[in-house]
Amino acid sequence: MKAYALLVLGLAAVATATPVLDDTTLGKMDLKDKQITILKLLNHVVEPCIYKDIVDIGKEFDIEKNVDLYTRVDVFKLFVKNLKVGFLPRGEIFTLNVDRQLKEVVTMFHMLYYAKDFVTFIKTACWMRLYLNEGMFVYALTVAVRHRMDCKGIILPPPYEIYPYYFVRADVIQKAYLLKMKRGILDTKLCDFYGIRKTDKDVYIIDENVYDRRVWLNEDDKVRYFTEDIDLNTYYYYFHVDYPFWMKDEIFDKLRCRRFELTMYVYQQILARYYLERLSVGLGHIKTLTYDKPVKKGYWPWMKLHNGVELAKRTNNFVLLRDDNIDLLRLVRDYETIIKEAIIKGYVEINGKRFELTKTDDIETLGKLIYGKIDRVIDVDKTRIDAYRYLLIICKSILGLDTIHGDKYFVVPTVLDQYQTALRDPVFYKLQKRLVDFVVLFKRRLPCYTKEDLYFPGVKIDNVVVDKLVTYFDDYLMDMTNAVILTDDEFKKTTSDMKFLVRKRRLNHQPFTVHLDLVSDKTADCVVRMFLGPKQDNFGRVIDINKNRLNFVEIDTFLHKLVNGKNTIQRKSVDMHNLVHDRIFTRDLWKKVDTITDMKDMLIKDLRNYHTGFPSRLLLPKGHVGGMKMLLYVIVTPLRLVDGVDLNILDVNRKDMFVDFRSTVLLDKMPLGFPLDRHIDVANFFVPNMKFVDVIIFHKKMVCDMKTRWDRWVLKNYRMVDVTRIYDDTYFVDVDVDTTVNVHNDYTHHKTIDF
Repeated sequence: MKAYALLVLGLAAVATATPVLDDTTLGKMDLKDKQITILKLLNHVVEPCIYKDIVDIGKEFDIEKNVDLYTRVDVFKLFVKNLKVGFLPRGEIFTLNVDRQLKEVVTMFHMLYYAKDFVTFIKTACWMRLYLNEGMFVYALTVAVRHRMDCKGIILPPPYEIYPYYFVRADVIQKAYLLKMKRGILDTKLCDFYGIRKTDKDVYIIDENVYDRRVWLNEDDKVRYFTEDIDLNTYYYYFHVDYPFWMKDEIFDKLRCRRFELTMYVYQQILARYYLERLSVGLGHIKTLTYDKPVKKGYWPWMKLHNGVELAKRTNNFVLLRDDNIDLLRLVRDYETIIKEAIIKGYVEINGKRFELTKTDDIETLGKLIYGKIDRVIDVDKTRIDAYRYLLIICKSILGLDTIHGDKYFVVPTVLDQYQTALRDPVFYKLQKRLVDFVVLFKRRLPCYTKEDLYFPGVKIDNVVVDKLVTYFDDYLMDMTNAVILTDDEFKKTTSDMKFLVRKRRLNHQPFTVHLDLVSDKTADCVVRMFLGPKQDNFGRVIDINKNRLNFVEIDTFLHKLVNGKNTIQRKSVDMHNLVHDRIFTRDLWKKVDTITDMKDMLIKDLRNYHTGFPSRLLLPKGHVGGMKMLLYVIVTPLRLVDGVDLNILDVNRKDMFVDFRSTVLLDKMPLGFPLDRHIDVANFFVPNMKFVDVIIFHKKMVCDMKTRWDRWVLKNYRMVDVTRIYDDTYFVDVDVDTTVNVHNDYTHHKTIDF
């Protein structure tokens, strides 16, 4: 615990060491000063700003009288117009799913993005920090930092530290408030029961008890360890930040092209990864959402936001077809019919312009229809524009927050209405499967890949060997100090005297290496793709390849230069593409930035691809104690490089530019998911440069003191009968004492406890 205490040293010394911002220092800011300023702006956002220099800049900047400081006058005028009407008040909950709030936050982003220089950008951000809604401010600033060229290299705090309410259960935050009110006085008899620990340096650690059955509604809750993983939800949130559905194409750089194809592929991959986790706990396939039948599986988030509003609970057997939303259902069905007919016809007409849907590249158009919108070509009235709204928002309004008829300001959101929480709800995956089916229909109309498409002449995969795959659960301490309000003394010192961490259980795996032996008759650049997928369904039946191909998760794709003769490739799990490892505490980042001399060197060595990337811990599904059979699919194809891209951009040692190393597959012209994205013609599919190999994922059970504490303090007091059978939740790591595995069906584990 002492080690963790050292990780959360206060910010007071750091804050006093950083230069005070004024007009002189703003114009001379280097990357280090920019980084510290952004950290100040995003610290304790639900409270008044605690930094005097930020407050002074915001108060002195008259935003309405500085039109010359922005590159687009129309953006400035629209912002001022909305400002006079009134933005969402501070303290209210912001969601993109409310039309008016979406328009307001987009104008805020435009003001930040179109600021002429970084000085104007910071002044605008300081002004917004003081006067506009905190949720909108965080969102607009986050998106702007990720897209402005002069913000390259700035590290954003993880969203679970900026606003912990979306990542921590309400009962845990309540315990932190009680500790703050009692000034840290602990009841030692209750500390063990509630899982509270105090270390030196006034650091308090509170367990988020995953064994609490009060939050359970149905069997889908067995996968909570995956759907509620803070890094998984951070991945989804940051992906949206990098590729917002509402953003114009001209804002994106060359590496962010094909964004709607990438969006659809990410959703399909999340579905596939979720299915693998369902197999690990004995659940079946993901059912597609149907509007005519009740949603059988509900969800209880147990979350309360900073203004006291609870995220709504959806009960089991939730009815969608109701009198109050019949028009929404009709709108969704009409829109879905338009998309389906467009795919079948091969084109869609919008505002008098025809868009083709027959070629491989036309998937961008389809992506805009499903997850975005096609920009209007001619001026038409508002009603006609609304026919082509964002489909996903309308679908979410049926399931949770009614964004069409609801109040423009005071809303009660659901977890589906926030990108930080959407993955927590099982119905999210049912809805996404319904939307992904449009992509499947589009791909079904394209021809199957021929042998010429798949074959790499002169290249053969001789052998694929994979290390033993083992998963386990470990502990993670998340900083949730920003969820607790500062006292007057702490406000003056700009730091909290009491630090609060929440202890979470999370899935992890032991490092492994994939060994590839290839033979090539030439020197050539190639792309190596690796997919991990199920071999059997939850009943132990082998799955047909065409039913199974969309269940494969792309775990790695990388560029490689083959040499003439034998090639041996060793790909370590820690080096696989588009992965993010554990994020550094913001407090530690602040301290490190303040003392470092070369921030570029730190970015290159330690924080590459820090924001957008899949959690490296979740590369493998949980598997079974006795082993879960899986398939690893490897294919090597020639590199078909995208036009106008310099391969030197992949040089990780370059210090002349900041690069987010997103998926290198975007540098290849082949469709995302190739070659499993289209229907497979089995007779022409198998070529020497691909290989399927069997792998087994083992789960290692470990002792969890959270579980033993729960048993010791709760179960022993409920000896109501002589023998009580308790069905064990095998997806948790717990004590393997008295655990028996049914060898005939290793999907069901039972534990018998004799009282």
